[in-house]
Amino acid sequence: MNSISDRACIVGIGHTEYSKDSGRSELKLACEAISAAMRDAGLGPGDVDGIAKYTMDNNDPIEIARCLGLPSLRFFGEVAYGGGGGPVGTVMLAAMAVATGQAKAVIAFRAMNERSGRGTPRFGQAMVADTAAGPMSYLAPYGLFSPAQMVALAARRHMHLYGTESRHFGAIAVACRHHANLNPDAMMHGRPMTIDDHQSSRMISDPLRLLDCCLETDGGAAVIVTTPERARDLRQKPVFMAAGGLGGGGWNNRFMVRDIDAPDNEATVAGRRLFADAGISHDDIDVLFLYDHFTPMVLMQLEEYGFCARGEAKDFIGDGSRFLWPHGDLPLNTSGGNLSEGYLHGMQNIIEAVRQLRGTARTQVQDARYAFVTAGNAVPTSAMILRGEA
Repeated sequence: MNSISDRACIVGIGHTEYSKDSGRSELKLACEAISAAMRDAGLGPGDVDGIAKYTMDNNDPIEIARCLGLPSLRFFGEVAYGGGGGPVGTVMLAAMAVATGQAKAVIAFRAMNERSGRGTPRFGQAMVADTAAGPMSYLAPYGLFSPAQMVALAARRHMHLYGTESRHFGAIAVACRHHANLNPDAMMHGRPMTIDDHQSSRMISDPLRLLDCCLETDGGAAVIVTTPERARDLRQKPVFMAAGGLGGGGWNNRFMVRDIDAPDNEATVAGRRLFADAGISHDDIDVLFLYDHFTPMVLMQLEEYGFCARGEAKDFIGDGSRFLWPHGDLPLNTSGGNLSEGYLHGMQNIIEAVRQLRGTARTQVQDARYAFVTAGNAVPTSAMILRGEA
């Protein structure tokens, strides 16, 4: 077996509401999202025997199995690196498990109270530990604490090398907000945004403005993966894993600090075989789901995954109209993304990709067949191509 292509498919999706304060535990959020995904697929507790999770998710697979009444787990595993390895990586892990016969149906999920739990270090927030271990020992003493600060360094370097401007970042934010305003489930629904709003939003870490940064969200989201053979008997149209890949190397780490000038990076490694494995080209992609934790990273992913050459993303983006549903030729994050729908480490983007390929999205791309889904960059990462039924 040289590729995971068409050996696994997503058959169930589910999520909770996205909010600033869920009022319940992360375990309850996980179980609610997974239960919704099971109902969507038409599966009962006895039909599911595997769980794939993020390393940093606080929920334990055995506790989830106990709460949901899953009689036994034949497979459980974890994927590291949060928003990089995690969102797509957990689905890939589930796909590999069912494709190799280790399980018959596997849950991939993310649940967290990031907003109410205040889980992500804020700008300028000092560490409370007495020491800073590993790479942080080189960063924390100089005041480099938060993800926004770290991404700002790469963004400024890109601007210096290629003439990228803040308005190019803003075009990405505006596209995601446009789609959120068409999605009643999005946290930013009913809150339109213009490029002028973006340009006037307060500076967080130069050149990143407030509207360049993703939301912080409470919620849960889950998908269920099984084999194509088993999917024939289930409730929903299957969405197939056409290709998937992970990427990392010595030039990056989990703190989003790496050399953007390096010829290889996590995204180029993750994406190197994707299109060949799927048997398609970039022009075949109907809808894009690029991990939008910060807008500059979306711009860089366009280059690193080969949609345009390095340094050309600003021209590829233009005014951003090509990313807007319904008239754009490459709609981006059509439910609002991490920037405007909710931030569950990108799992909600995967759910929207499935809806698009089922033909049930609110912002439905006509005749959508292929979706390209990433889990970010600047940290060890993952990406996949999903395919709908012909």
